[in-house]
Amino acid sequence: MSSTTRITVTLPSDQVAELRKLTDNVSGYVAAAVARQIRHQLLGDDLRRHEEEHGGFSAEELAEAHAKIFGGDGSSKGADAA
Repeated sequence: MSSTTRITVTLPSDQVAELRKLTDNVSGYVAAAVARQIRHQLLGDDLRRHEEEHGGFSAEELAEAHAKIFGGDGSSKGADAA
């Protein structure tokens, strides 16, 4: 088990009420949300660094990545693009 640190977080009351409807493990829910946000930030940093070094992604590269992540042929027909 990894070590933990107890902190205090202030949230709007309506968010806390909705959060308590969703889970009885608020700490676990918040920890998962923070971990997801950190991964998102780090991935964004990596993508920006890659584009600075190698230029922007081509439409073909983006379609291939979309297909690997979401399956299919990479087209967004009938679905919102990610």
